[in-house]
Amino acid sequence: MKKLVSFALCLLLGAAFLLCGCDKQGELRHVTLNEVTRSVFYAPLYVAVSRGFFEAEGMEIEIVTGGGSDKSMTALLAGEADIALMGPETGVYVVSGGKDEHPMIVAQLTKRDGSFLVGREADDAFDWKSLQGKSIIGGRPGGMPFMTLEYVLKQHGLTPGVDVEVINNIQFNLMGGAFESGTGDFVTLFEPTASEFEAAGKGHIVANVGMESGEVPYTAFMVAPDTIKDDPAFVEAFVRALYRAQLWVQSASDAEIAEAMQPFFPDSSVETLSAVAQSYRATDSWTQTPVMSEDSFTRLQDIMESAGELSERVEFTELVDNSFAEAAVEEAGK
Repeated sequence: MKKLVSFALCLLLGAAFLLCGCDKQGELRHVTLNEVTRSVFYAPLYVAVSRGFFEAEGMEIEIVTGGGSDKSMTALLAGEADIALMGPETGVYVVSGGKDEHPMIVAQLTKRDGSFLVGREADDAFDWKSLQGKSIIGGRPGGMPFMTLEYVLKQHGLTPGVDVEVINNIQFNLMGGAFESGTGDFVTLFEPTASEFEAAGKGHIVANVGMESGEVPYTAFMVAPDTIKDDPAFVEAFVRALYRAQLWVQSASDAEIAEAMQPFFPDSSVETLSAVAQSYRATDSWTQTPVMSEDSFTRLQDIMESAGELSERVEFTELVDNSFAEAAVEEAGK
């Protein structure tokens, strides 16, 4: 009898444990995050998920890849995403277009262009002026990869469309395939694609676009104005989790960062991801805090203006709400 009682008690305790686990899981808030593209460039975001920083804040993050900043913005405006990671230029377009109730930037993730210029031949002594008469697959007009590339070319005295052909009719996620099939003399690629192309002998990295363009708020998180107004606690928790990931990335090894990212890049080896992490860390591509500076926002608009894509400048505070990022940094410092 005692054995039967003990067995029954174990079953009850086991069932209670399972129920408690389900309740705990059920308490997590489901958050849909639309990212502009899947890239190792966004490592701190994936770290925040895999290391449990979002879960510790009561959130379960579902990441949906938009395939373009315009698509990510559309998802946010349509209420299909709770938060979106995209180029801040998309927010500038919306504000300058006259929309009063527009999304706001609440946290910055990267602080320079994350693309690399890949050529068909290795060139250890690469000079940007050697691009005279060449063609580059550079993305779509109005997007940050395209505008930053043109900005860098102009900085080196090259006029796009005159001295250099910048191919602009290929969708972002098809650029690598187009280059591989023979289009263009060069292409700009993000990691891990750039390193994988080099490892497979499909191309050679000759320059880092981000190091040439200078610091600029390249990708940031945006939320709808109603979210800030009606659910500021959610925004606070999200930014707090992100900042924890940014701090962790600063002290973690390249291998640790690679292992944390690997679930999001199952086709890439830990060794490749580790090398990529080392590259982005060496080029100081990730922000150390989620706070956006006004100086970098000004450079963003300089680049947009240079590309002929900016009809009217946007005031910093009209698009950027640093209050959540500043609160996260202050709280962590206590």
